[in-house]
Amino acid sequence: MQLIGMLDSPYVRRCHVIATRLGIPFEHKALSVFRDFSEFHAINPLVRAPTLLLDDGRCLMDSGLIIQHFEALRPGQGIIPPAGEKHTECLRLTALGLSMCDKAVQLYYEIVVRPETLRWAEWITRLTGQLRESAEALEAACPADGWLQGAAVPNLADVTAAVAWRFTHYVLPQILDRDDYARLDALGTRAEALPEFQAAHFD
Repeated sequence: MQLIGMLDSPYVRRCHVIATRLGIPFEHKALSVFRDFSEFHAINPLVRAPTLLLDDGRCLMDSGLIIQHFEALRPGQGIIPPAGEKHTECLRLTALGLSMCDKAVQLYYEIVVRPETLRWAEWITRLTGQLRESAEALEAACPADGWLQGAAVPNLADVTAAVAWRFTHYVLPQILDRDDYARLDALGTRAEALPEFQAAHFD
């Protein structure tokens, strides 16, 4: 089984972290949807990262669906709490982390990739506001120490929030001041020290 995509993608990275945490054997193939388009296309004509290439040749796409597959391989490992209020809250917090990912990616393309003469100032303002609102909601949910839902180990919400925080500061260091999101920053620091995050480190 191969996980295909670059670790500077928050979607690829959260899959890598979860698979490592669950002890699922896989090979990471670091292909860029830009630089390695032809090679990626030969594996998955849709050229979507992450792509999970199964041993039978089928491809799974979308980080959420890939993580569902990993959970099915290793049920009951605490990635998402079982049905009930904690399950619902995990989904809500995970969605906030994914919103951070989405808005940071969109801002990166708009500010860094798109030629300056073609940038849309109103769209940048809107995306920036949405990114900050997502971060503020996570900051409000973060404990002073430990993990979002008080478990002994991070769950999917913690992984997604930490991955989103790291990615945002990697591509858009000027957007979110760490001092304004001290608890979220501390959660990210705790996560990055874990072996599964170290295994998915990127510069």
